[in-house]
Amino acid sequence: MIGAVLFGIGLVLTVEGLALALAPSRIVAALDLLRALSAEQRRALGLAALAVGVLLIWLARWLAA
Repeated sequence: MIGAVLFGIGLVLTVEGLALALAPSRIVAALDLLRALSAEQRRALGLAALAVGVLLIWLARWLAA
């Protein structure tokens, strides 16, 4: 179980680091876009990302079974 958690954290850090290394100006543009959203819009975006993430995890576990 701890191995899966560490693997997941490693994947997130790899993708985030790659994005920052390859396109730092795009990250700034994305942050500016997020800043322009209201708190409710950011909350809805976060909840949507959470739902998609949970769905992907469920799908991966279902396909692996």
